[in-house]
Amino acid sequence: MTGMVVKEVTYKGTGVVYSDQGEGPCMVLLHGYLESGEIWEDFTPGLTGRFRVICVDLPGHGQSGTWGKIHSMDDLAGAVRAVLDAENIQKIVLLGHSMGGYVTMAFAELFPERLWGYCLFHSTCYADTDEKKAIREREISLILCKKKRQIVNVNIPKAFANENRERLKKKVLLARQIALKAPDQGIIAILNGMMQRPDRTHVLQDPALPVLLIGGMKDNYIPIGVFEKLAGLVPHARVVRLEESGHMGMMEEAELSAGAIVTFVDQILPADPAGDTFNP
Repeated sequence: MTGMVVKEVTYKGTGVVYSDQGEGPCMVLLHGYLESGEIWEDFTPGLTGRFRVICVDLPGHGQSGTWGKIHSMDDLAGAVRAVLDAENIQKIVLLGHSMGGYVTMAFAELFPERLWGYCLFHSTCYADTDEKKAIREREISLILCKKKRQIVNVNIPKAFANENRERLKKKVLLARQIALKAPDQGIIAILNGMMQRPDRTHVLQDPALPVLLIGGMKDNYIPIGVFEKLAGLVPHARVVRLEESGHMGMMEEAELSAGAIVTFVDQILPADPAGDTFNP
């Protein structure tokens, strides 16, 4: 397989859509809140020369369906596992951006045997603070009042470093267009799921799985102090600091981010990763 193929698997009675491209050991990319697999479109060419790359539309966003009022991070991790089972893939490297990182942490706790390692890309292992829960509740209220555009107009520009917005205005516009396509019901389900997720610090600190932490030094959502605290919790982690990025390193410093990911994966893969087969 080389060119991109779009596929679908059923999980919890709804469709989970994902793209599949490249050859080699498998890497799965999980997008963040108000995103979809489309957010990786310009980033994956830096990876597909070496790896098979699967980009999942997490249920509630993108082309995937929605099954209820709450999409827990555990259930979203189950959707990722359903994709792997459908593709007969035993082990992957899992990379989660922002909210996708919360799903990654759930996957690492529930299905560690399916991982060579994982990356938190502008994300953390922490549960929502009371302040963050209040923000999510407000966003649910805005969605119910048909004011999704208001959320998008605030959240998307804030995701980029202040000084990058003009230079990357086409990327900002793309991220905004992707966010506007997210269905109202799906946004609410994911917001509810994020509010209910547990702290998974103990999972991140488990040295059994290699970890890559990528943080933006100009991130408006995850301050430097929070990122450095996170890095300090995980002495076995490889830590990459993107000096010129906010919360969107895959767009703000794409080449540096891809290079860091490739280096990390090269270090953790066994000599013959293709030897790992899976019979569901």
